[in-house]
Amino acid sequence: MNPARATNATPAAAARPPLRSLDDALAELLAHAVALTGIDSVSTFDADGRVLAVDVVSALQVPPEDNSSMDGYAVRSAELPEAGVVLRVSQRIAAGSSGSALEPGTVARIFTGAPIPAGADAVVMQEDCETVAGREGFVSVRQLPKAGQWIRRAGEDVRRGATVLSKGARLTPAALGLAASIGMDRLEVAPKPRVALFSTGDELVMPGEVAPAQMRPGAIYNSNRFFLRALLTRLGCEVTDMGIVPDRRDATLDALRSAATAHDLILTSGGVSVGEEDHIKPAVQQLGSLDLWQIAIKPGKPFAYGKVGAAHFIGLPGNPVSSFLTFLVLVRPFLLKLQGASDLMPLPVPMVAHFDWPRADKRREFLRVRRNAEGGLELFANQSSGVLTSAVWGDGVIDNPPGQTIRHGDIVPFLPFSALLS
Repeated sequence: MNPARATNATPAAAARPPLRSLDDALAELLAHAVALTGIDSVSTFDADGRVLAVDVVSALQVPPEDNSSMDGYAVRSAELPEAGVVLRVSQRIAAGSSGSALEPGTVARIFTGAPIPAGADAVVMQEDCETVAGREGFVSVRQLPKAGQWIRRAGEDVRRGATVLSKGARLTPAALGLAASIGMDRLEVAPKPRVALFSTGDELVMPGEVAPAQMRPGAIYNSNRFFLRALLTRLGCEVTDMGIVPDRRDATLDALRSAATAHDLILTSGGVSVGEEDHIKPAVQQLGSLDLWQIAIKPGKPFAYGKVGAAHFIGLPGNPVSSFLTFLVLVRPFLLKLQGASDLMPLPVPMVAHFDWPRADKRREFLRVRRNAEGGLELFANQSSGVLTSAVWGDGVIDNPPGQTIRHGDIVPFLPFSALLS
């Protein structure tokens, strides 16, 4: 956690730029994000979460031929005018084998996934058939089948030549299974963004280095570093954790120079508010360029974008919930665009508010909530930007427009963390 530091800045130095909307800020940020060049060829086993760099086109159809979706008996439906007809079992067809054409007046014992024999036009489940006492190899069909019943048609899942996964798609476990079903053992994906992550501030202490009882006055544990690193990893980034940089100008300049040579993005938190005494802002300005933005969101607001050499620089606010949510709504789509992803933000889900929020704010609010047993959303009591407990307790946020109050029963736009954290 990197809280804002008090300063004795002059009124001119502390003059705040006007607030800009989140949509405008995101559009400007994304305008700087050019997809990384190059392609990685990876095993389909290792491609979860990666972004496809090329379309995946099927060289075959799935299923390759008509097959049974049930264990049972393949039949000619026209030969079963009424329930209870007794027919001879002429063959047995297991998955992975192929049968012969179905003899007239017979049925074929068939198992799930096995190809339908020529002449058969339906499958009767084994539960709807029974063996005939005293007549080995005969079955009684107790239910009249309809033509096409329990048959999976060739190509009903995938047609030969079809694009089954499109360039820019972020791969999921189901997508990997689909790719494997058409024989893809490797996939061509966008390269991973290389991200340098570091913190600044002599007040920061790493957990494990100092016991809580021995913390010096003013010291705080560095919590932001942990969730930012996890968020970056979940987005498929190669993360270089540069630790806590000493609170000196020369150390900050050295860290930025080192990070810029081998990374696509440098990410920090804290020290980007107007008027803060911090070495990050002047160091980035000395080595490259920096814009300080005041974004009309709550929690959040201070945000910095710049360049150090060829590397992008993003500075997040220091309060933990502000840093966490600002990452989700700004940095996440930025990193996805670097990977050429087509979908950058999930769509909100309309849900019912089970609380009152009478205090409209001029900023766009992201209220931490969770779903309850009644199918509505309940609100975490303390919405402060320093209360990280709210992001653990909640399972998403309400994207509440500026100036909007909420009454119990209102339909509100809900963004689940399950979509934002993947």
